[in-house]
Formats: sequence, C-alpha cells, structure tokens
Amino acid sequence: MRNVLLIALMLLAVSGFAQKFEYDVLFHGIGDNREFFSGKAESQTILGERTSFAIGTTLDEKHQFRIGLSHLYEFGSELDDQKPKLTAYYHYEDKQKEFYFGAFPRLGLIDFPLALITDTFLYYRPNIEGLYGKYSWDWGHQAGFVDWTSRQTESKRETFMAGFSGEMGTDYIFFQNYITMFHYAGTANRVEGEHIHDNLGTALFLGTNLDQFLPLSNAYFRLGWMHSKFKIRTVMDDFETANSMLGEFYGELKSFALRSTLHMGEGHHVTNGDRFYDVDNYWRTDVIWRFLSSKHVEGRFNLSFHLVEGDLDQSQQLSLIYRFGS
Repeated sequence: MRNVLLIALMLLAVSGFAQKFEYDVLFHGIGDNREFFSGKAESQTILGERTSFAIGTTLDEKHQFRIGLSHLYEFGSELDDQKPKLTAYYHYEDKQKEFYFGAFPRLGLIDFPLALITDTFLYYRPNIEGLYGKYSWDWGHQAGFVDWTSRQTESKRETFMAGFSGEMGTDYIFFQNYITMFHYAGTANRVEGEHIHDNLGTALFLGTNLDQFLPLSNAYFRLGWMHSKFKIRTVMDDFETANSMLGEFYGELKSFALRSTLHMGEGHHVTNGDRFYDVDNYWRTDVIWRFLSSKHVEGRFNLSFHLVEGDLDQSQQLSLIYRFGS
C-alpha cells in the first residue's frame, strides 16, 4: 500500500507539471478455458480482468512520457494476490522510427507466433521492461526488443528475453522473420545444481495476400520454417536442435474469422513458447467471432481446436478490451 501511495503521488506531480496533460485507460476482460486432455499442455481456466492506467505528456508531437499502474485481478482470489505492475516509459515516434524505453505495454506492440511467445504473457507479464525499437520504410519494417525479467542477486537468477521481427513485401507477396532468445543464468552464489540455459527460436515465413482471390478480407496464407536451439551449459555438450514446417491460413468474413495453423516436423524446446509446439505434429484451428467492435470497445470470442498427434483438445477464449484516453 505504501508503494501504491508513493506512485499515486508521483502521478499527481507529473500531472501538475505536464504542459499537456494526457491519460490512457485500458480494461482487459479475460476468459480463457483450456480443456487439454492430451497431457501436452496444462489444462486450466483463467478468469479475471486487468485494469491499466497511465498519465503523462507529449512534447513536440514526438516525445511521449507515461507513468501509471497495471493490475490483474483473478476472480475468486484476494485483491493483493497479484502485485500491481509499474508502467513508466519514454516513447519517441516519427515517420520512420519508433523507440520505447522503460516498462511499457506489450499489447498491440509485440505480435509473435505462439510457438515463440505464448499468449499468457499478456495476462501475467503485460509490460515489456527494457527497450523496443522499430525502423520502417516504404516496403517493410524491422523491430527488436529486450525484456529484462530478473537481475542477478544472491537469491535470484539473471534472466532476459530478446526478440527481433520484421516484414518486407509488396501488395501480393511478403516475407516475415521472427527471432527470440532467452538467457537463464544462475544466482550470484552459484548454488550447486544451477546451470545456465541458452535458448533460441526462429521462424521465417513466405506468404501471399489472398484478398484478390477470395471473398474475404485481410486473408493470407504463409508457409515457413521454424528452427530452435537449446542447451544447458556443463550438462549438455552440444545444442539440442529442431526443425519443422509451419503453415497458416487466415481470413475474415464480416464479424467472423478463421485461422488454421499446421506444425509438422520435430518438436521444439522454446522456453517461452506454447507447449503444444514441443510435439512433432500439431494442428490448431481458431473460429473467431468479433461480437463487439467500436471506437473504444472490442469484444472477441475464440473457439479453438487442437489436434495434438492424434488427440483432440479444445479451448475457448473471451477477450473484452475497453480503452480510452486523451
């Protein structure tokens, strides 16, 4: 409570000195029911809401500063079971460049295949704590980020994740690249049995836009290659590597959408990825219904089917996002 009051006083101070007072408010309703019986991923139900708010100012239409709080409340729990997350960042943007530094929202900024970064990061780690940069040109863009997750102490292990992504192409054909790296070091005491983990995941796609061929909007098909490396130092002599094929189709028709993703090849060990990609063959199909769509509110329901090496799992995701600001 003392820390919350201190942050509240800081927010009041910022609002008092800001030349142009601005605010952002986000409500994210979460309903995620996972009926997984194959034993390849954890079966669970996540039900709750995350409320985030930040205040700040913008200078010269390019330099933005924000400070605020983000809190997840899982229904049926105590209010303080999840600690509030601090949001505090500097943001610069012009026609070609974009840069963030601090603790800034992940939602709407980072969009990686689930094989590399699983979707529960949006629930439990809503902010990237580090930096992000993006450079754009007429026919593409490239971006990178560093998410510092833990500093090494006598009791805590040093961990961080870095990622790069981009897209290049024309109106009809595109190329996409995604790379993530996760480093899991030891504590300062170097306790016996602790080992440094190194993990790398890469996904490359070549795709085509299908709007001109199908009576759908935002339709595309992409085919790609995924590669991963994993090693526990002093335990494994060489990296454990895996390669597989990824194919994905997506299309929208009015308020409905269909996404189907096929993974075939070798199972991967990607620490922050979806566990279903640990298996050799996996096919996921999402039927999506956007039941609310307006300037400030977006509501979406996903019915997802997971075919995991012959076993059929299912899940349902409800997302309600309400945002407004100045």
